[in-house]
Amino acid sequence: MQNIHSKTLQDLEFPTVLTQIAARCNTELGKEDALTIKPFQHKEELMKVLGQTSEYLASFSNDNRIPNHGFDQINNELGLLKIDNSTLEIAGFRKIGGICKTLAIHQKFFKKFKEYYPLLFDKVNALELHPEIPAAIDDVIDKFGEIKDSASDELRYIRSQINEVRSKINQSFNTALGRYQSSDFLDEIRESVVENRRVLAVKAMHRKKVKGTVMGTSKTGSIVYIVPEATLSYTRELSNLEFEEKEEIQRILNKLTDEMRPYLELLREYQTYLSDTDITAAKAKYANEMNGLLPEINEEREMYLRDAYHPLLYLSNKRKNEKTWPQTIKLHKENRIIVISGPNAGGKSITLKTIGLLQVMLQSGMLIPVHERSSVCFFDKILTDIGDNQSIENHLSTYSYRLKNMNYFLKKCNNKTLFLIDEFGTGSDPELGGALAEAFLEIFYERDAYGVITTHYANLKALADELPHATNANMLFNSKTLEPTFQLVLGEAGSSFTFEVAQKNGIPYSLINKAKKKIERGKVRFDATIAKLQKERNKMVETGSKLKEEESKAREESERLEQLNTKIKSKLESYQEMYDHNQRMIQLGNKMNTAAEKYFIDKKKRPLISEMLRIVETENSKRRKTTAKKAKAKQQEKKQVAEELEQKIKKVRVEKKIKKKKEVQAEKNKPRPVFKIGDRVRLMDGKAVGSIDTLEKGKAVVNYGMFTTNVSVDQLELVEAKK
Repeated sequence: MQNIHSKTLQDLEFPTVLTQIAARCNTELGKEDALTIKPFQHKEELMKVLGQTSEYLASFSNDNRIPNHGFDQINNELGLLKIDNSTLEIAGFRKIGGICKTLAIHQKFFKKFKEYYPLLFDKVNALELHPEIPAAIDDVIDKFGEIKDSASDELRYIRSQINEVRSKINQSFNTALGRYQSSDFLDEIRESVVENRRVLAVKAMHRKKVKGTVMGTSKTGSIVYIVPEATLSYTRELSNLEFEEKEEIQRILNKLTDEMRPYLELLREYQTYLSDTDITAAKAKYANEMNGLLPEINEEREMYLRDAYHPLLYLSNKRKNEKTWPQTIKLHKENRIIVISGPNAGGKSITLKTIGLLQVMLQSGMLIPVHERSSVCFFDKILTDIGDNQSIENHLSTYSYRLKNMNYFLKKCNNKTLFLIDEFGTGSDPELGGALAEAFLEIFYERDAYGVITTHYANLKALADELPHATNANMLFNSKTLEPTFQLVLGEAGSSFTFEVAQKNGIPYSLINKAKKKIERGKVRFDATIAKLQKERNKMVETGSKLKEEESKAREESERLEQLNTKIKSKLESYQEMYDHNQRMIQLGNKMNTAAEKYFIDKKKRPLISEMLRIVETENSKRRKTTAKKAKAKQQEKKQVAEELEQKIKKVRVEKKIKKKKEVQAEKNKPRPVFKIGDRVRLMDGKAVGSIDTLEKGKAVVNYGMFTTNVSVDQLELVEAKK
């Protein structure tokens, strides 16, 4: 694959996509690098990047979320490491340590889940891990960004001396404070801090009575700030020690910088990995927001974009809660060029840009919003001519620019090219410009190039109809409302609906009729015929959709019934075999029972044994000759069928039992009627109707005419109340 011209990327609004991806990066370096993304030139590298982005996208929908990859860039530190005798600052070392630790976390994570993320694992595993880098930094710098006392023996000694001197300073200062306080030389605030030193707040009238160095006065002049003489010698000693501390820290940082210098290129690789990971994560987030995925990549030079969305339009409409119409388009060896026609504002240009932008995004390592069954190939060159490209500076008109562009197309166009041209042939005399556009299209066709163009020219529509490997297409237009449906239909040219749209917009019919008379009658009839065909096409599409839906339902029902029929046949055969087997067993049992009764009567063993042997031999002669393995398998099968039958019987019994329990429970929960003497009743499980003579303690005497019976009222149900 070759570099795609920047003008093509601009035409397809690819920089806007890069801006949106950069906005989804977490790091500053990632944002900068995202804006420089370009289509890949090597297919192997592109496939790796696409696979890595797809794996990262998959991490959003499982429990194995990829660890954070955030980092602070170390470009300045890497520049300093190139310079001999340079020293990094503490903040720089902390950035380096953070990058090394983040990389170690990533290596550990992807090693654990390499089955889920094989490509991401290969990428991070290719880097050599050096745990001694963060270890060396941690030995010197603590988590608060301070140099540790243990960084060197000299530093530990100096700091212990500093602590001792500070203790002496505090002690001597407190002594002077107490003495001068008792003498009432100090103001109410007693002390303050000037230039990081404790000073006595001496009343101005007593300044000469306090020995020490004056550090300043208050705004009113009533207070003089003095360092006591006793602390001055210790203060000078402290300053010397602090200077020695700074020198020792500088020496330690110089040494640590020299330790980092051999790892310069490795640290650069670490940062590049994390920056690439940030971009991969941003691409995955972008794909997640617009339902992007990695379609099938084919080698047959076939582009099949099913339910494809324009990414920028989709995200814009998504924010507005508006619907975006998908497009489906297919280019292959037998249909290399598509000529789209139809009215303006029908979606032709959006369809063209959707195809180009998705192709450029894919070849730049991004996932695209298409159906999962889409299939795409890669092109070496993508040539575009979209929009009005007038150039005042170069004194070029639209048509002049287009001719210059077409000349460039002629030089670059071959069988690995995808060309996209909007409003092909416009900008000049319709007849002459159309003829020239037709000549260009024939050359592109002869060179086996793939392409999509939009046009209103009838001669280009006719040419697409004549060429074997080209086809017409149109954007559907509702002829009743004269509004676009944004649906692409392959196979026929589209009408421009020129006069219909004019009439809808209030142009007087007399003027439209006058315009019709000024053009060739054949042109009007041709356009009218196309419009009529589109109407018929719309009807056929609706009818076809309904028929397909009904056919699909009928097929599903037929398959379901066929499967059910097969299962029933199989079960019937199994049950018949079991029934035959059981009948044989019953007959055999009857024979054995007869022999047993005979033995019970005459007590003769020999006839019994003889009869049993005869029965066994008879049964064995009926059996088919088969291997023990097959017999065992058959026996197992019978056992399985029997168990299955038993389970079904149990299930039915349980269901009946549950049903009965529910009925009983429902009966119990049913409110019992209040019986009165004279009510006509009957027993719940009976049919005879009688009347209640007496009621006492839940018992009732029911009179059936010929006889009476004493029963519980719980066993009675009301037939008819006494009026």
